[in-house]
Amino acid sequence: MQKLKLIECPRDAMQGLHDFIPTEVKIDYINGLLECGFDTIDFGSFVSPKAIPQMRDTAEVLEGLNSSDSKLLAIIANERGANDAASHERIQYLGYPFSVSEEFQKRNTNATIDESFSRVEGIREIAMKSNKELVLYLSMGFGNPYGEEWHPDIVAKWSEKLYKELDVKILALSDTIGVANPEIVDSLFSTLIQELPEVEFGAHLHTTPENAKNLVKAAYEAGCRRFDGAIKGFGGCPMAKDDLTGNMPTEAMIAWFDANHIETGIQSNSFVNSMQKAVQVFP
Repeated sequence: MQKLKLIECPRDAMQGLHDFIPTEVKIDYINGLLECGFDTIDFGSFVSPKAIPQMRDTAEVLEGLNSSDSKLLAIIANERGANDAASHERIQYLGYPFSVSEEFQKRNTNATIDESFSRVEGIREIAMKSNKELVLYLSMGFGNPYGEEWHPDIVAKWSEKLYKELDVKILALSDTIGVANPEIVDSLFSTLIQELPEVEFGAHLHTTPENAKNLVKAAYEAGCRRFDGAIKGFGGCPMAKDDLTGNMPTEAMIAWFDANHIETGIQSNSFVNSMQKAVQVFP
């Protein structure tokens, strides 16, 4: 059976905050997360500081991080950011938000979907040359708030196109606005995992705490083994809309996996310490 991978996303939790979190505070918090046993830490982003000012110190944060078995992922929005991230040996994953919504793609990366597809082609070349892996987040993967057409077949079409034409092998279905329900989660993952078995599909879900465990259950039972979360559900996408639900609470995921005797690899003492620090980092 495929191993469960939990990805903690302090970058996603921090990026929309108005008040700048001091670099040393970020370093201390992420170093604590690196002790917890997560498969990957989504720690920062190499994007325009005008667009996401909170992440302007990502390179400095990286310099202060301790060694760990956890892999590091950085978000990028174009080839320039990909080159910046790829220049750092410690970063294993480059993450790019690819939206199935034309409107959100423009809002998030200032590009159309077709332009974004061309960007991915260039980013993939950079990733290959620098021995990095590319993770694509299929934004608006469970619904669309902009009045555009949304259908599971659209998500399936882009998943197939990205894999078959660009050889992208990690696709995280992203519920950018928190509209997913267990039925659509089960349907999408069940279908896509069966149709594209070579692709590692992940779940990047934004949700209210009361819905979290049902969504995790649906995704896991449909075959998903890659899950993103943020402690206490902090954060969300600042490019989406104002009345955001939060990120998937990591503690809710872990509680469901523990209750169902599914090994997470998370060190409980270190995780409790990180939970306590999170309250101080995110007022």
